[in-house]
Amino acid sequence: MLRFSYRATDQRALIAWDDADVDRPWLPLARALISSASAEAQGEGGNAISLPWWNFVGLRAQINQFLQSFNMCAGQDYLIDTLASELLRQSARNTASYKNAIAGEKLDEQELVEKLQAAKFARTLKAHQIRNVCTLASLPAGATFSVPGAGKTTEALATFTYRRQPGDRLLIIAPKNAFAAWDEQLQECFPDSNDVFVRLRGSNISRALHEDPPFMLISYQQMALSRDLIIPHVARHRVHVFLDESHRIKAGPLRKTAQAVLSLSQFPVGKLVMSGTPMPQSRDDLLPQFSFLYPEIPATADNVVERMRPIYVRTNKGELGLPPVTHLRKSLPMSPLQLELYRFMKSEVARQATEYLSDRGRQAFRSLGRSVMRLLMFVSHPALLSREIDFAKPGLLAAVLAEGKGPKMNYVLHRARELARQGNKVLIWSSFRNNVEYIADSLQDLGAVYIHGGVDAGDEDDDGTREGKIKRFHDDENVRVMVANPAAASEGVSLHTVCHHALYLDRTFNAAQFLQSMDRIHRLGLPPGQATTIEVVECSGSIDETVQWRLKTKIDAMAAALNDTTLQIDPIPMDPEMIDDDEDWSGGGMDAEDVQALLRDLSGIPRE
Repeated sequence: MLRFSYRATDQRALIAWDDADVDRPWLPLARALISSASAEAQGEGGNAISLPWWNFVGLRAQINQFLQSFNMCAGQDYLIDTLASELLRQSARNTASYKNAIAGEKLDEQELVEKLQAAKFARTLKAHQIRNVCTLASLPAGATFSVPGAGKTTEALATFTYRRQPGDRLLIIAPKNAFAAWDEQLQECFPDSNDVFVRLRGSNISRALHEDPPFMLISYQQMALSRDLIIPHVARHRVHVFLDESHRIKAGPLRKTAQAVLSLSQFPVGKLVMSGTPMPQSRDDLLPQFSFLYPEIPATADNVVERMRPIYVRTNKGELGLPPVTHLRKSLPMSPLQLELYRFMKSEVARQATEYLSDRGRQAFRSLGRSVMRLLMFVSHPALLSREIDFAKPGLLAAVLAEGKGPKMNYVLHRARELARQGNKVLIWSSFRNNVEYIADSLQDLGAVYIHGGVDAGDEDDDGTREGKIKRFHDDENVRVMVANPAAASEGVSLHTVCHHALYLDRTFNAAQFLQSMDRIHRLGLPPGQATTIEVVECSGSIDETVQWRLKTKIDAMAAALNDTTLQIDPIPMDPEMIDDDEDWSGGGMDAEDVQALLRDLSGIPRE
């Protein structure tokens, strides 16, 4: 007899059979079907296979077809245990709700507004927010891919408020730097309530869950460490689970963070994914997000955009009425000696790229990623690699450094001073911590402050914290410059009220970080006609050009998938006369297509 069960200890489906079934004609097919469904499927003894439950529910249709083809009868030829049966019924309900979404069922706007008012939801939703919530609140699982500043957090809380039943809880999984925004929005939406978000972290999680708070926040990293505490709590109670910056799980089940989130997917009574950049690399990025929402609906890279279309909403920048951004691209030549060293370094990167494309091994990718980041570092500021370059090419580095800090660094420092003289506050981005600190130190006469991963969150009255530095940039007229790392500051920071010019010393292949970093100064709240300028600095004939091309390719693909013509970058080359004389081993979001493009450029092969 074939037995299907759910194992709560590790959230896996267990499919087992008796010794007497070894010669049954259906057994080889059953084993092949289950084993091929997930890379995490594994044999357990000689008579069972297990796999993650969220993978198993995606096989429902195939398993039903299999049982019917062998005329297998429930109770006689197969058994489904009680818990597995209930979870499968929940999957059937989810499937039905997805079909309703395809049919275009939405809430009545008046019904939504009246219920929010009855629940003492204080914020007045804008027209685009009402439109979005009418779709999201009609679904047990949906997505909002609106641009930053469009009010995704407010939409999420309104959706929860409409769907909430007595005793329901809300769990937000988010980057730590987004926690403060959830606190603020909860207070603004429910000013008469004493409810607060309880942070689930470290050794306090068990105690916090025992107290059963209605609103909870946990980081993606903590979720990966605490899944065995979080999942049973969600399974026991009526909990809605929302993923903020949901592209954080784009790596899928091969990474612990996404694995933990996907393991949770069967238990919430309501689910929402939220991201302004849901597919920063490719369509594949949408697969884990869709699987979290509807694990029972099979999806592939070829059809995931169409699968997602009925269940997502998006407000683009055009709908917000924001003035357009001016994108400028400043191209500078490398100095002769810097170019000589660059050619030496790029030959090694080309060799590693060829090696990776041959075997696609993790170690080869890690080595290539490090080398790519070193190449980006060198182009931005040669001194960052002083030790290893001097070892490889004795004497040459000293000559390079004698030429100065490098053309990009010289330009950014000079340009920041010019903009400050004109009365502007300036935001400078670099992907490298040492660059961030070097620029801030070099511009201390402009009161420069900086944010990178080593700057702790804290009280805004403490000048040494992330919040304190942001407050000083906002409020202190003597602080004309902020320097930031996109990995640490591309989310959860709003600077658009005081800063309208950003300089990029360098960029990586991470399209999400680039788009989100631009949105720090271009978001809802800008006055009509306010000019916003994004200025990207590159070295001609270098890896910078590959990064620019690949970012544009990724952003164009995302714009097409989201049907958003406002999501694009097309920098204007800057006039040379415009200026007067006065960490990541993965290669910064690099993927296989980036590697292929990089290898072509390093090898001098023209792009198609």
